[in-house]
Amino acid sequence: MMTSANTDLMRVLADPLRLQIVTLLAHETLCASHLVAETGARQTNVSNHLKVLREAEVVETEPCGRFTYYKLRPEVLDALAAMLGELADTARKTIDTNRKRACP
Repeated sequence: MMTSANTDLMRVLADPLRLQIVTLLAHETLCASHLVAETGARQTNVSNHLKVLREAEVVETEPCGRFTYYKLRPEVLDALAAMLGELADTARKTIDTNRKRACP
């Protein structure tokens, strides 16, 4: 079932740069400087996107001296993946039963 939280999370992940950041963080914990170097985006742009990801609870922070590291929270993505998986299963059942509504 599509919830407001899932809709919001899909909206957050729909941005290409945020999705790129999430993909990078899936492979390792990084600081903003690493993400700037990897994405080629400006520091302020990366920082703004990290703020959105933090607020959506997709990433969490880990202070390390004067740097802040960001790591992905996979359980958040698992919840969205489960919802999408259920939607795909429903679609398969609909196709298999050839279910369609008659036009008026």
